[in-house]
Amino acid sequence: MDNQRLLRMANQIGAFFESYPDRAEAAAGVANHLRSFWAPVMRRQIIEYAASGGAGLKDIVREAIAVLAREAAERDAAGTGGERRNS
Repeated sequence: MDNQRLLRMANQIGAFFESYPDRAEAAAGVANHLRSFWAPVMRRQIIEYAASGGAGLKDIVREAIAVLAREAAERDAAGTGGERRNS
């Protein structure tokens, strides 16, 4: 999938969760949505996009992607490599 489509979808998810009064809960909501409903390849692609600068990503989406990137790095370090569907 092209980056612009992922960017648009991620920002739409972020726009929904931005209305949450608690910023941490909002970022967790975005991360959980991406974890639950996006295919592993889509998550990897958006993590790579964010790591390369992530032009156009909403701040709340950047925060959520940072959580997903940390989880992926921890799985890689632990040697599990498996993708989690839910938190």
